[in-house]
Amino acid sequence: MTMNPGQGWSEPAIVSVAPNGARRTKADHPNLPMTSAEVAETAKAAMEAGASMIHFHTRDAEGRHLLDAAASREASAAIKRLCGDRLILQATTEQAGRYQRDAQVAFARALKPEAITIAPREFVPDASTEVETAKLLDWLHRERVLIQYILYDVNDLDRLLDLRKRGIIPGERPSVLYVLGRYASDGQSRPRDVAPFLANGLDFVWSMCAFGLREGACALTAIAMGGHARVGFENNFHLHDGSRAPDNAALVAQVAADSRRIGRAVADADAARAIMSK
Repeated sequence: MTMNPGQGWSEPAIVSVAPNGARRTKADHPNLPMTSAEVAETAKAAMEAGASMIHFHTRDAEGRHLLDAAASREASAAIKRLCGDRLILQATTEQAGRYQRDAQVAFARALKPEAITIAPREFVPDASTEVETAKLLDWLHRERVLIQYILYDVNDLDRLLDLRKRGIIPGERPSVLYVLGRYASDGQSRPRDVAPFLANGLDFVWSMCAFGLREGACALTAIAMGGHARVGFENNFHLHDGSRAPDNAALVAQVAADSRRIGRAVADADAARAIMSK
C-alpha cells in the first residue's frame, strides 16, 4: 500500500508498540502481556490502532527477561498467525542485567529476525569488540534485517557517529531510537529531552521512546519534528490526561490520532519497511 505522508511531510510516521519490556509484570498492570499468546493478542490490537511495528520481549517460566531464539520464534509465529505481514516484528537484544555481550551476539545470529534492536554501548563497549560487531552488523544488513540502534544519551550518539564514520555501521540511513528520560532524577521524560539528540542526530531514521507520564507528549513532539515514535507499557501506563491506559492499544491510538491531527499520515508496515530498509 502506498502511503500519502500528508501535506508537507516527507514520509509518514512510524508508530511502534513496546508492550512489555524486560522487567514489568502483571503486578504493574493486569493487561501487560507475558506469554506468546498474550503478546500476539496485544500485537493485533496495537496494529489495528495504528502500530506498524512491535518491539517485543519474551519471558521464561518465572516471568524473567529471556534471550532465546526458540522462544522468540514461538512468539513471532503467534503474532504472524493473527497479523500476517501487517506488522514488523522487532526482537530485542537487551541485556537487562541478565545477559552478557556474547549471549546477545549468539542470539542475534541464531534468530535472524525481521527487525532487531542493537545498543552500541552493549555490543561495542570498547575498541576490542569493534571488528566482531562490524561483521555481525554487516551480516544482519546483508540479510536484510532491519537494525535499530538504541541510544540512551548523547554520548551514545557520538559513539554511533564515530562508528558510522569508520564504516562499522552499515547502510545509507541507519535507524536509531533516542531513549528519553532514562537517567532523569525523577524518572520522567520531557519533550525537551529530544533536543540534545537532534543537534547532530537528524541524519537518521530517528524515533524516540520516553519514560513516564509525558510519553505521549514526547511522541507528539518527535512526530511534529519529522521523527517517529515508540510507545507502550514497557515505559509508560498513562494517557495524555493522566488516566491509566486500559491497554497498549490505547497508547498507540493516542499517538496515531495526534499524528493525523497535525496532518501527518501514519505508516502501515509496508511503508515502515521501506523507510527503515535504506
